Amino acid sequence: RKKMGLLLLLIICQYAINSVKTHSVSKPNIILLMADDLGIGDLGCYGNRTLRTPNIDRLAEEGVTLTQHIAASPLCTPSRAAFLTGRYPIRSGMAAFSRVGVFLFSASSGGLPSEEITFSKLLKQKGYATALIGKWHLGLNCESSNDFCHHPHSHGFDYFYGLPVTNFRDCKPGQGSVFLKGVQKALVIPIQITGIALVSLAIVQYSGLLKVPFQALGYCLLIITISLVVLIFFFYHFRHLNCFLMRDHQIIQQPLSYENLTQRLTKEAMQFIGRNANAPFLLVLSYLHVHTALYASENFKGKSKHGLYGDAVEEMDWSVGQVLDVLEKHNLSDKTLVYFTSDQGAHVEEISSAGEVHGGYNGMYKGGKSTNWEGGIRVPGLLRWPGVVQPGAYIDEPTSNMDIFPTIVKLADAQLPSDRIIDGHDLLPLLQGKVTRSKHEFLFHYCNAYLNAVRWHPGNSESVWKVFFFTPNFSPEDSNGCYDSHVCFCHGGFITRHDPPLLFDLSRDPEEKVPLTPETESRFYEILRVVHQAIDNHTRSLHAVPNQLSWNNLLWKPWLQLCCSSVFQYCYCDYESGGSPVEVQSG
Repeated sequence: RKKMGLLLLLIICQYAINSVKTHSVSKPNIILLMADDLGIGDLGCYGNRTLRTPNIDRLAEEGVTLTQHIAASPLCTPSRAAFLTGRYPIRSGMAAFSRVGVFLFSASSGGLPSEEITFSKLLKQKGYATALIGKWHLGLNCESSNDFCHHPHSHGFDYFYGLPVTNFRDCKPGQGSVFLKGVQKALVIPIQITGIALVSLAIVQYSGLLKVPFQALGYCLLIITISLVVLIFFFYHFRHLNCFLMRDHQIIQQPLSYENLTQRLTKEAMQFIGRNANAPFLLVLSYLHVHTALYASENFKGKSKHGLYGDAVEEMDWSVGQVLDVLEKHNLSDKTLVYFTSDQGAHVEEISSAGEVHGGYNGMYKGGKSTNWEGGIRVPGLLRWPGVVQPGAYIDEPTSNMDIFPTIVKLADAQLPSDRIIDGHDLLPLLQGKVTRSKHEFLFHYCNAYLNAVRWHPGNSESVWKVFFFTPNFSPEDSNGCYDSHVCFCHGGFITRHDPPLLFDLSRDPEEKVPLTPETESRFYEILRVVHQAIDNHTRSLHAVPNQLSWNNLLWKPWLQLCCSSVFQYCYCDYESGGSPVEVQSG
């Protein structure tokens, strides 16, 4: 009888343990922390010895460190689209065929299409409270200034507090402009041509060689004058028109103030966690750090060993610590998966007008943001979930920021969409040590909408082959970036095409220093054959979709402009410091 009783007790205990385990991996809270332009070499857990990042490092100590975690694009907008949808941005039309690969204005009509299914939509359907706090950068309106077709609310987020576009140098007085040099270059030739044409017409008219109607000349001058006035007005008021803070559909600060901005974002995140401590929630905390314009509050300014950039990194680390602390306060640590990453690598070309380095450090990896060299796409990948994922583990398998989609969708007991290709793979088996190989045999690296490189990790080999079909022309030539143009571009005279392609084995040459040749790699042509076959299969899976980053969708459209007062009042308001927010008005 005693034996039977003990056996029964053991069975009950085992059932209880299994129930706890099952419960623990079902519908956890999800916190996704995304930095902006952070280099993989900026964190202590990835080898930095001078920047202090104890809270982010704590995620590594208590969770898994991915050492070959790859952003789906080296630019903000397409990378974030891929992150939210689990799909290459080329599939959603979020990859540009033109030079400009991101949204620049709040009153553009492009954005993440409503047909796309985000993980926030699927988790919301499963009863999750969902919030996006911080940077969005995936569009706002389509046809009117209040249709909000691309707004976070339209993509499954119940709550939004943050910037609809991004953080620009132009948003912070005294930090210079990312547009001025380009606008000057773009306008010089058209203005010269127009001036010469008008002078020539006047001479021809005066000499009597040709009669040009004065009315036509007048209209021509009027159109040119109006265009220049609009252009000057727009760039003069760029900060007011594009740099503003929203809560849901309401503008609460226009233009944006950087004073205690990280503290405000962090407070919003902590309050959201507190409000939803008793139900499953999804929080995406999308930091403005460390995209320029750089900023830091008084508590952090001048405290790091790396100037304002280091101050910003250390302030972001403080914010991560606050989020982890509030989880502990509400006894949610064991019920919450926390993920930390960056949307792409550090922007190495970021140098202030005073000569201070405002870009991050990509460790030993070549290149940076806007390139598919490893420095542009190999990003931090940290995942912590006490009791579920292995603490202190390192995984050196190819993984992608697209993998977050299927991972958390499965954890929320939601179904993956069956009507479209999902390019990401569930990470949990890797994180729990149940498997040792990534499901990503191939990863396709796009430069805007152009296939730039392919990564191949054969199932029977430790090698990670990387094939480049073209590479950016660094300027100056012996540098590590495109300093003359501020970012690298993807076509024409900005690149060098390679035939045969460049081949690297990242397992032996992670710095991409020495391309392999048929003489140094006996399988050279066999590797290229397999890669080309993979490209053929991948290309056949693509379907034509509207280009969200076409010039028509990128350009500023006055009728889409959001304004919390009126254009004549310079679109100014500040409801963060007191007062009640009002619904936005059309410009």
